[in-house]
Order: sequence, then C-alpha cells, then structure tokens
Amino acid sequence: TITEADVVGFAALSGDWNSIHTDAQHAAGHPFGQRVAHGLLIMSIASGLAMRLGFLEGTVLAFREIGNWKFSLPVFFGDTIRVRATVLDTKPMGRLGGGMVTLKVEIVNQDDRVVQRGSWCVLVQSHEA
Repeated sequence: TITEADVVGFAALSGDWNSIHTDAQHAAGHPFGQRVAHGLLIMSIASGLAMRLGFLEGTVLAFREIGNWKFSLPVFFGDTIRVRATVLDTKPMGRLGGGMVTLKVEIVNQDDRVVQRGSWCVLVQSHEA
C-alpha cells in the first residue's frame, strides 16, 4: 500500500518534488483532484514485488531493459499495488553465465486495474546441475 511517507521519501531521494506529488493544495486543483505517487516510485516498488514472486530471487545478474512502458493510470496514496509477470521469451547467453528472460509486467491496483505495463528484460544465472 502506497503511503505519504513512501512518496516523500522518494521525492527526497530522487529530488523530484513536483507539486502533483507533494503539495495537497496544489494537487486538489489538478484533474486527478489529489496527490499522485511518482510513476517511477511505483515501478521501483514493482521491481521489489517481482523479486518476492520467487522465480527471480537469487538468480538475477542484471536488469537489462525496460520496453514499451506505459503509465496508464495514477496511483494515489492508500492504493495497494501488486505485480503480474509472465515470461514471454528466454534466450541463452552462455558467455554471460546465464540467459535473458523477457517478462510481460503489469502493475495492478486494488481494483484489478492495470496502472502500468510493459516488458522487462533481466539477465539471470544459468541453473547449475
């Protein structure tokens, strides 16, 4: 669940103090009517949630690419997000000690609406016998 503390912490870390994220009075006059979490904060949290799915933890060597990323809907304070990840492709990369896995990633809110989507390519270790 996204909190005000999450957004303020991300603003401090990133330096992005845009009023739509941090100023309730300003945001009230915006078409969304309230503050919105940073899109990149949501993507960052999603990368952690993806690791919790279990199939990447302990195997990822590098996050290589984000493709065709779409920020579809705002995420508000109090929204709860989760990640759906589907393997689209795998490609052996022996010289790098593993393989490339392309994932279709959807970040979904508590209403089961996709708020962000796209693809991630991650380099993972090969399974050792």
